[in-house]
Amino acid sequence: MNTKPGKRVAKTKITINKRAVDALKPGDRPWIAWDDRLTGFGVRVHPTGAKSFIVNYRAGDGGRKAPNKQVVLGRYGKIAPGQARRMAQTTLGKVASGEDPAEERAQARGMPTLADALKDYLGANPNRSENTNKLYRYEAERYLGDWLSRPLDSITRREVEARFNRISVDHGWSPANHAMSLLRSVYRRPCVDLEGLRNPVDLWLGAGGKFHRKTRRKISTPAEVLPCWRTGIEAEVKMPAMSDALWFGLYTGMRLREVLTLRWERVDMASLTFRVEQTKTGVPLELPITRQLELILERRRAARAAMPITVRDWVFPSPASKSGHVEDPHYLYPRITKTGGAKFWFHAFRNCFITVAERDLMLPSPLTKRLVNHARPNDVTEGYAADWTIAQLREPAQRVADRIEALMSHAPEGTAEQDGIPDGAGAG
Repeated sequence: MNTKPGKRVAKTKITINKRAVDALKPGDRPWIAWDDRLTGFGVRVHPTGAKSFIVNYRAGDGGRKAPNKQVVLGRYGKIAPGQARRMAQTTLGKVASGEDPAEERAQARGMPTLADALKDYLGANPNRSENTNKLYRYEAERYLGDWLSRPLDSITRREVEARFNRISVDHGWSPANHAMSLLRSVYRRPCVDLEGLRNPVDLWLGAGGKFHRKTRRKISTPAEVLPCWRTGIEAEVKMPAMSDALWFGLYTGMRLREVLTLRWERVDMASLTFRVEQTKTGVPLELPITRQLELILERRRAARAAMPITVRDWVFPSPASKSGHVEDPHYLYPRITKTGGAKFWFHAFRNCFITVAERDLMLPSPLTKRLVNHARPNDVTEGYAADWTIAQLREPAQRVADRIEALMSHAPEGTAEQDGIPDGAGAG
């Protein structure tokens, strides 16, 4: 019997009766004493000293692969141990006949499903961008799709642990962290509104579960990788709009979504400026058009007339995509990496831009952060200063673009020197 506070015994067994239940002592975490005569019948002891009778079972005919579910029969004091035992026998009899008491009870009292909670979560923050909401819906459907129709109280800690491990193996550490973080956030509001509902991700973490430690991918110096990326992109990216989108990202350090969703109405070729309204930081991004960007935009504008009218609003259009603009080029990353000989992913352009600006050209950090629309810390001194003007940004933006162009024109160490910048790369 678990009588020592703070200690959690996984399989404490007793004969559930008044004397035995009275003797159960609370710990610093909830724990369960199981009946030694009726499998699945137990008493949950809370840190407050409260005790509840429960029934644990697996629904359906999936055996040990079926989801583990629990039904709370009632609190000790309101019902007696003998009454709870009879209720447990009735509940387990229903399970044996193919019923699912936990789901029936959830439906009867209006327990929301995970899909309901996700919809509520996405609608609760009006300041969150639609692109972020789309990303959350995508992650929920891809990694938790089979749970969306389930009541919130039917998803258990053990299922969370198993799903986290499976996503880690099948998709990687970062998607596993993102999926569980999203699930944890989705549960927070219902856990406040619905008495007795507990967040299964918090239960998993409380039982010793851990997110994967976040690590940042490191890149070699721009002088090493830029010629390799150029070689890989020129060889593997056949779609002109996609190729130009990649070069645009290289010369600006912008985030992928900000580049792909750029519209012509936000481009002013007369004043050589462009503007992105929806950004990760929530702050609109306005930047000067450098010589390299001007050549890219002129090439895109020349190709615009040949595009269907339905996609002409986008700077980087794609008639084959649902959105009308080119989509995430992640499928190209392995090919560019293999052909070029250096690890490639789009966000590495941002790493490269910042490295050139701050390490090669020694630009002030606040200026670099403004150029890439980086979320700046709460620096009081910086907060007193007026924002950078386009005129102030134009010369440093051009210096960074010129330096990137020069580095990209050099052959990587161990290869023949490559002269000149081909169309679609350094020349825009």
